[in-house]
Amino acid sequence: MWHQMWGWDGGWGLGMGWGFGLMHVLWWTALVVGVVALWRWSSGGGRRPGRDSALQILRERYARGEIDKIEFDERASHLRG
Repeated sequence: MWHQMWGWDGGWGLGMGWGFGLMHVLWWTALVVGVVALWRWSSGGGRRPGRDSALQILRERYARGEIDKIEFDERASHLRG
């Protein structure tokens, strides 16, 4: 009854609604980004292939006998820069 007398309809008004809505969106965005980052970190998906992985593949090929020592050394020196 008192809310009708003072003109309050139970809402928070435009200012509080926008602020709360923005914080709500930011909270969910941060939560989703955090979950995705945790998933990528735990699955190793954040690593991009580079020189280390190329050297690892080269080592594996040498260990399997697919390439000889001379070819291994040439390719490894090229990868190391």
